[in-house]
Amino acid sequence: MASLPRLFRSTRPRVSRLALPVATALLVLPLAACGSDGGGEAAAADEPAEATFEPVTIQHAFGSTEITEKPERVATWGWGSPDAVLALGVVPVAMEGLTYGADDEGFMPWQTEAFEELGDQPAVLTPGEAPPFEEIAAAAPDLILATYSGITEADYEKLTQIAPTVAYPDQPWATPWRDVITTTGEALGRSDDAEQVLADIDAEVAQAAEAHPEFEGKTIAAVAIDPSAFYVYRGADPRVQFLEDLGFTLAPSVDELDTEESTFFYTLSTENVDKLTSDVLVSYAADEKRAQEIAEDPTYRTMDQFAEDRVAGVVGEAIVSSVSPPTALSLTYSLDTFVDALAAAVPAS
Repeated sequence: MASLPRLFRSTRPRVSRLALPVATALLVLPLAACGSDGGGEAAAADEPAEATFEPVTIQHAFGSTEITEKPERVATWGWGSPDAVLALGVVPVAMEGLTYGADDEGFMPWQTEAFEELGDQPAVLTPGEAPPFEEIAAAAPDLILATYSGITEADYEKLTQIAPTVAYPDQPWATPWRDVITTTGEALGRSDDAEQVLADIDAEVAQAAEAHPEFEGKTIAAVAIDPSAFYVYRGADPRVQFLEDLGFTLAPSVDELDTEESTFFYTLSTENVDKLTSDVLVSYAADEKRAQEIAEDPTYRTMDQFAEDRVAGVVGEAIVSSVSPPTALSLTYSLDTFVDALAAAVPAS
C-alpha cells in the first residue's frame, strides 16, 4: 500500500468506545516506557475475561491459524488491526508506525486518545513494504494480526516463525472494516465485545444516514488524485463500502472503467476522467492547497462533478486517513466532518 499515496482524521471530540468492561481496570495501569514490555501483558493482567478462552481456528488467505491460548502480547501489522485491538481494551505490544496524518511517534490522534485512556502504548515498528521481522520478534508477541495488510505468503511464513499469525481473509488491502473487528474479537476471545463495538458504530452511521435521506440511491465514486495519477477506488474497497453504508450506490462507471490492476483501486488515464460519471465524487486531498489545485486543474474541470460543484472534498491528512478506510476507532472520529462534506456535494433533487 505504500506505493499508493495515502491520501487517506477531524478534531471533533468523541465519546470513547473504549469504555468496555476491561477499560476501567486498564485506566490505572502505568504507562510503559516503550510499550514492548508493558502493553499486552499489562492489559491481560487485570482485565476480566469475556469468558474462558476457547481455542479458535481462523481461516485466511494463506491457510488457517490455530490460537490455543488467550493471547497476552498482540502485535499488529498494517491498517485497522491496531485500532480494533485498542477498541477491545487491549494495547498491542507493537504496531506499524504511520506517517500520513500521524504524529512524530507514528500514531494517529484517535490512537493517542486510546493510549491515554488505557495507560500504555506500543512499540513502534518501522513502516515499509515488508514487516520488520527482527523488530517484531524483539516485541515477543504471542499473536500477530495482519488482517488488513499487504503481506505476501513469504512474509506470512516468516511471521509464523515468530508467533501465530492471522492474515487477511482473501485479498491484500481489501478486508471489510467490520471483518477486521470481528476477526480481532475472535482471535482475542472477545467476540461479544467486538459485536458491541460494531453495534455502537453502526448506530452512529445509521443516525447519520437517517439525518441525510438525500444520500439514498445517489451514485458515488471515490478517487485520490496526485500530480502523476488519478486513482479510482473499486467496489471491494472498504472506503466505498462505508459510503454505501451511508446510503450511496457505487456509480456504474466505476465498474465500467475498471482495469482490475489491484484489489482495491485502479488508475484512470487523464484522457478518460470525464467518463467517470456519478452524482457525487469524493476526492481525498492532503491539504487545502492541493484540493484547490485539483479543483482548478483544466483536466478535472472536464468532469461534470467538478464543473457542477458535486465534489465532496475530504481534506487534511488526519481526516482523510480516518475514512481511508475507516477503522474501529477512526470511523466515528471524523464522521460529522465527512458527512458534512458529502451533504454539501449532493445535487438538489
